[in-house]
Amino acid sequence: MRERRRLRMGILALVSVVLLGAVPLYFGIRTLSRDPVFDTLDELDVPGWAAAQTVDDVSGSRWCLLDCRLRERTATSERPPAETAQVYERALADDGWQPWKVSRCPEQPAKGSYTCWRRDELTLDLWVREPACVPPPVDGEPAVVPSPEPATAAEQCSGSLVSVKVRNAIDDERTRPQPTTDPSLTGEDPFPTVSEDPLATPTPSPS
Repeated sequence: MRERRRLRMGILALVSVVLLGAVPLYFGIRTLSRDPVFDTLDELDVPGWAAAQTVDDVSGSRWCLLDCRLRERTATSERPPAETAQVYERALADDGWQPWKVSRCPEQPAKGSYTCWRRDELTLDLWVREPACVPPPVDGEPAVVPSPEPATAAEQCSGSLVSVKVRNAIDDERTRPQPTTDPSLTGEDPFPTVSEDPLATPTPSPS
């Protein structure tokens, strides 16, 4: 009887140790796999209609091994781009993000509202624009969709699309010194004076 009791107590103790260790291990693995930047984005005071169908994507290393971490989030909004951009910009400002006036924001011409932000060691790009409303291709070929009535098309293609890109400031090239365009340093004028004739030869700058 004593041996059975000891065996039973030993099994109960082993199960207790496993359970007590499994819970912290689970949350530890979850913390390591979940980028805290996404938790910060989740905490933004953005209404539900502006953050539907959220999709997160991440690449690179959190510790900047070879490539630094790039976090990207896309979401859909039920309301127009102007109203959606306004609520996102207000939420970012309330959360401590500062508007970042920098060249190459955006890096390529983009329709809609495109703003850049900085907070601590991070940079953030916010792009809000009209949805594409183009169905996915079928068997590698563009889908052929019959043209609906204008009112129906406007109803089906309403709202806006939101893209958020967060990078480490140390890995964002826009935080580094930009190439100068001073002709006294380069020896050439990057913006030569041209005549009204678009085919005329540009007037060289004095050497």
